[in-house]
Amino acid sequence: MPQISTQELERLPLRVHDFLADVPLHDVWAINLPRTRSGITLAEFLQRPSARLCTPSPVVRILLNIRLFVGRLLGWDREPAATACETFAARLTTADRSKSLAPAGTRDGLFRVVYRFENEQLLELINRTAHAAVLNALVETADGYRFYFSVYVRSVGRFTPIYMALIDPFRKLVVYPSLLRTVRVSWNQTFGADFA
Repeated sequence: MPQISTQELERLPLRVHDFLADVPLHDVWAINLPRTRSGITLAEFLQRPSARLCTPSPVVRILLNIRLFVGRLLGWDREPAATACETFAARLTTADRSKSLAPAGTRDGLFRVVYRFENEQLLELINRTAHAAVLNALVETADGYRFYFSVYVRSVGRFTPIYMALIDPFRKLVVYPSLLRTVRVSWNQTFGADFA
């Protein structure tokens, strides 16, 4: 699963570029998906029952359980006080809110929706280790579709860079490739494609 250049993502006409202009882009990944028909949107994909973007593999589930256990022990997963860290949803304009297909703050697994447009979704997670945003975007290409997955991380303290460095190998070698394989399997199940 290819980690791609930030320039490829930045060339796309996405709201996130202005919306999180001051938040460091930490990772950008993309996978190609087959075309079974034209006009498929990310919103259509996400609303299908078989579209499970965050169904972790057994290995990722073990890593996640270990991380959540350590987080509970050390208090990492508590959200900071409301005054300590403003959510990204506070940046939404009236136009963003009216265009979003899901209300800001809606739970999506461990994350909360910031916005969900036709082909772009931004989720966020705030805890004592980082203030992170996950972008999913879907672009129709000449040969099919390209699904983008990127992570933005804003520091919430001196521990954030240390924490991110500690989990970097797990994220890049296990978690993200597994997540993107899940996206491909879900796409194939949803749209009936057989694409290796």
